[in-house]
Amino acid sequence: MLWILCLVLCGLLAGTRADPGALLRLGMDIMNHEVQSAMEESHILEKMAAEASNPQPGGKAIKGLSNMKVKDVLDPVITLSFVPGVGIFQCVSTGMTITGKSFTGGNMEIIVVLNITATDRLLQDEETGTPMFRSEGCEVILVSVKTNLPNNKAINKFVDSTLRKVLPGLMCPAIDAVLVYVNKKWTNLTETMPVDQMGTVKYALAASPATTASHIQVDFSPVVQLQESQVIQLATDGSALESPEGSAKDSQLLLSASFLTAELALLQKSLEVNLRDRRVGKLSQTTRTLAGFIPQVAKTYHKPKPLLIKVKINKPPKVTMKAGKSLMHLHGSLEMFAVRRHGKHPKSLFLLETHLGLEIHYSVHENRLQMATSLDSLLSLSRVSSSIGNFNETALTGFVTDYLQKAYIPVVNDVLHVGLPLPDLLAINYNLAELDIVEDALVLGLKTE
Repeated sequence: MLWILCLVLCGLLAGTRADPGALLRLGMDIMNHEVQSAMEESHILEKMAAEASNPQPGGKAIKGLSNMKVKDVLDPVITLSFVPGVGIFQCVSTGMTITGKSFTGGNMEIIVVLNITATDRLLQDEETGTPMFRSEGCEVILVSVKTNLPNNKAINKFVDSTLRKVLPGLMCPAIDAVLVYVNKKWTNLTETMPVDQMGTVKYALAASPATTASHIQVDFSPVVQLQESQVIQLATDGSALESPEGSAKDSQLLLSASFLTAELALLQKSLEVNLRDRRVGKLSQTTRTLAGFIPQVAKTYHKPKPLLIKVKINKPPKVTMKAGKSLMHLHGSLEMFAVRRHGKHPKSLFLLETHLGLEIHYSVHENRLQMATSLDSLLSLSRVSSSIGNFNETALTGFVTDYLQKAYIPVVNDVLHVGLPLPDLLAINYNLAELDIVEDALVLGLKTE
């Protein structure tokens, strides 16, 4: 019995120990912008006022009030605050004028300033798996009331009764309508997005979104998949994703090195190329060039022959990150051929095993993460086989480094130009992001327009 309990506990721990491949923190700057935009773009208060001014047939009348109109709705001022473990507390300050005929038979005008408060609980939609807000506990709090009616007990009671009947039914649905508008901006979050023709990425949620005193946190467990339906597993040997010090309240997207590694695995085959007729500087690369480093080549090829270089990548590219610097590691082989005439197959000269370190320079364009590389170092170079006899491969280090930087790196950058998709939510403009490289993660500091 004890061993069964142990297995269950181990299974539960195994299911929760993995760190997210990506982490999103939404600060108050982003949430204020999104709710304010939803309120303005939806024109919901004006629509509610128009509906109140044109009651539907069969609607319940307000005793003592006829021909009610709602007009002069003030632009709302929205104040938000995070409620840890719950979501967001929302206060909307606005005002309006309510007109009509009162029970006294005269024209009535009530100018009211009010606050609408509600708690927007952050949940996870059971059907789509995306985050969503749902309002709870909506209240309408009167700040000031002015009326053209006489000031007496009966009139004051009538005004108070009228406002209590009109305002909650008018204002609280407006809060719900705004949340519907915000929730729509989450709907594409878990959609599958292509990476060129090689595969797809899906930002699946690792857990339900969490709210702290300073931000909303969404942990992702991204699914990276080849077109052949093979899922690329994220490595779990990296450090936990953590925001840089002093940025706890900022809106950020953190992408782990292991996640970027998995995405680059989609492009591995595209990084394998044949390089021919490439120039390094003003010189074409021939066996004569090579003979300057390996004298045996001149003995075999008296006349210069063009060179063909086959680059193969034997392992998926790996991304590493230290503060301020990121490298792409390419483990592969470089095979040098002499090109022969009359349709003869190229002659293999030698095969080298290589380990390249390419420095990655990150940017964002059209809401996709872009990478451009430069050759940081040739980390290792060893001879596997040779048809021209033994030679010291270290003599080739300068030639190979120069050739790769000028002939192969442009090919790599062309492959990377497809860009990597970023989470699609809340109409975030990633083009405005400030990028920073920290230990094992790329940080995108999110900004509002």
